[in-house]
Amino acid sequence: MANTNMKREHIEKLVLLALLTAMVAVLAYFGGFIRIGGLASISLTLIPVVLGAALCGPLAGAWLGGVAGIVFFATADAAFWLGLSIPGTIITVMVKGMLSGLCAGLVYKLLEKVNRYLAVIVSAVVCPVVNTGIFLLGCLAFFMDAVKDMATTNGYSIGAYLIIGFVGLNFVFELLTNIVVSPAILRLLNIRKKDTK
Repeated sequence: MANTNMKREHIEKLVLLALLTAMVAVLAYFGGFIRIGGLASISLTLIPVVLGAALCGPLAGAWLGGVAGIVFFATADAAFWLGLSIPGTIITVMVKGMLSGLCAGLVYKLLEKVNRYLAVIVSAVVCPVVNTGIFLLGCLAFFMDAVKDMATTNGYSIGAYLIIGFVGLNFVFELLTNIVVSPAILRLLNIRKKDTK
């Protein structure tokens, strides 16, 4: 009986991960069409990454972040960054996606024992912070000349341009939507789970 329950839980996790993978792919692709200014685009991709990290574990979070990274290369935004540095873009995009999902999952796992609601909120904060932090590090490591030129052209210091031009509203939007939506969806999934038992 216990073996049957373990198999069922495993299958449920795989199905959930498959659904979240599809959701990440769609949101990663179409999120690039919601624009703020010249370069920034709003993305809802991190929501299913946080959910997958919480419900299926840190490796699932890394997988979902990696899927988001791969899909990014099919978007119009990718052309700009690839034009600056192909290896820099690949490294930055894949590392930021995978580590943001992995870190969200690890934080959730650590805090889940204390309080599941707190765990998902902190994970929802950690995911975009890691994602944006690694993006900024990637900009400094691989795209510094281009960032310097864009900053000078627009009359900003490099630091101000990185924050205002690349991060700004995008980070705030991702952070707030993650904090609000991820716990709400997790709560609904938990209610559904209780109803099926």
